[in-house]
Amino acid sequence: MSSNSRIKGLVSRAIEEYNKYRSPEVTAELVSLSDEEFEVRFTGYFCYTCGYYNYFDDFRLELEDLGLKTEIVEVREFAGGAVVKFKVGGGSEG
Repeated sequence: MSSNSRIKGLVSRAIEEYNKYRSPEVTAELVSLSDEEFEVRFTGYFCYTCGYYNYFDDFRLELEDLGLKTEIVEVREFAGGAVVKFKVGGGSEG
């Protein structure tokens, strides 16, 4: 299995699990994918008082639970959500 296929499979599983517990409040959708990074669009009715960026970090933790270490490298906000870029193999988490 290629690295890209492995990453896509893990990201897809993480999205499925994430959406199972957070949708329709927040729904994740894969936007783009390469061997080194990928982007996920988050849309919905975010609870801003609960920590807007926690939704994205929760997704990163779903990935980590599946064995894929990543780091968030960019958040592009838009009305009703954000597109978040993740770098594969990020080493910032402790």
